[in-house]
Parts: sequence; C-alpha cells; structure tokens
Amino acid sequence: NRTVKKRYTALLEGLFDNREEKGFIDLPLALDYLNRPMQKVDYNEGKAAQTFYEVVDTDLEKNRTKVHFYPRTGRTHQLRVHAAHEQGLNIPIVGDDIYGQRDERLHLHADFIEFLHPVTNKT
Repeated sequence: NRTVKKRYTALLEGLFDNREEKGFIDLPLALDYLNRPMQKVDYNEGKAAQTFYEVVDTDLEKNRTKVHFYPRTGRTHQLRVHAAHEQGLNIPIVGDDIYGQRDERLHLHADFIEFLHPVTNKT
C-alpha cells in the first residue's frame, strides 16, 4: 500500500531484442565494498530492490531505447543497476559512467511523482 508513486524516464544504450516490453525486475542490491560507490546484485546480503519498467520508444538509427521505470523500492543506484545488470535489462543507461559508458550527462530523469498529502489527504 504505497502512498508515493514515482516514474523515471531513461535512455538506454541499445535496443530490446526479444525481451518483454513491460516487466518487473527483482534484484537485491548491496554496496560493493571493494568498488565504492558501486552497488552489486547480492542474493545473500542484498536488500530488496524492485522496479517495474516499460518501453516507451526505440530509435533504430541511434540504437537507443527509451523506457519508463517505476521503482517500488528506493535503493542507491537501483535503476542504474537494474538497467545495466545481465539479469536486469542488460542495457546500461546512456551516460552512466559507473555501470555503462560516460557521455555528456546521465540520461535518467525523474518526471512524475504522486503522493497523498498528509494534511489535505489529496493526491
């Protein structure tokens, strides 16, 4: 029963080949102590990290995919790891200098938030 809904838009460094255009990523994350500030998928020590995603657009000429991410949890680097990791989307976000390749900027943007106001009780 979450009262905060968030949507992020990201541009990925590749195309979705034979994957579902909507889905759910459930990969637990933990700090990679030897490679700070990186996070790693860790089924033993990691904390729950869950993200819904959907493909919004593809650019065949530039070999890029635009997606919306809807995180259920809020772990450090969650969307970046879920995009880049081989058990996630296996396509890093454009400009992700930690899990992908450096570019002018990171193409990950928070573009929607909805929450229940504690005083007015309105969204």
